[in-house]
Amino acid sequence: MLEVHGRYEYSSIVDRPVYDWPNGKRLAVYVAMNDEVFRYGRGKGAAIAPPDQSNTDSVYSWRDYGNRVGFWRLMDLFDQLDIPVEHQINTALYDHHPDIMERIRARGDEILGHGITNSDEQGGLSEEEERRLIEHCTSTIERHEGARPIGWMSPWLSNSPRTLDLLQEAGYRYVMDWTMDDQPVWAKTRSGRILLMPYPIENNDNRALVWFRYSSADFADMIIDTFDEMLEQAAGQPLVCPISLHPFVAGRPYRIRELRRAFRHIVAHRNEIWLTRPGDICRHVESLPKGTVPGDG
Repeated sequence: MLEVHGRYEYSSIVDRPVYDWPNGKRLAVYVAMNDEVFRYGRGKGAAIAPPDQSNTDSVYSWRDYGNRVGFWRLMDLFDQLDIPVEHQINTALYDHHPDIMERIRARGDEILGHGITNSDEQGGLSEEEERRLIEHCTSTIERHEGARPIGWMSPWLSNSPRTLDLLQEAGYRYVMDWTMDDQPVWAKTRSGRILLMPYPIENNDNRALVWFRYSSADFADMIIDTFDEMLEQAAGQPLVCPISLHPFVAGRPYRIRELRRAFRHIVAHRNEIWLTRPGDICRHVESLPKGTVPGDG
């Protein structure tokens, strides 16, 4: 017998109700920034080096470039092109890089829970440990920002069998960890439901540039081709086009030049799309009539 997760039922994208995003738009585009902190000499590293070298001084400082330089260059790019951004943050930023949080706050960007550091996965924790992690991150953001976040991304997308249940019970309304669709889909939890927000695996600089070893031009072309194709597809139904960036990857000068080309292409179509943040997508989905979105029947 085939093992199943039981969180949502199968639904083909061509056999669903059609609805609009605000102002009659059909393509929602959002940019996700992964603003992360890594432990020195401990924990999980990024795949920019062989596993036995992931905690060397060289690789630690490679990642640290993202907070010292890359973040600021990318934020300047978003300011220049007037692009709203969502940030999934490790809460260690508040202690170690508070000026990053000040820049995010000054823009009014959306903030998501994303663990304490990105050297620690959450999928292997006990239920009580995972509950404490979620509450610690949530209360830390609330203490600094004055409101609890409504969205969550687990470090490394690492889920336990209870993650969606615990997030929903902690008041989260959507999660970015499941990547199976171009539309938001409702997932079942033991106490209700939570929205699964589309999130990119390939239009993701860490995957594309580090893991798959595409060039910066290839990555920009991927973003443009995805956007152009989804803009055509969206004539028939609403879609979400997400783009995921990591400052220590995309924040390198030669990569920013190609990234700027991709974003200039997108903003040239600003009047045809909903350039937004995932929290606003979630709120819009919550406002739709019952039965419109898969899992809400």
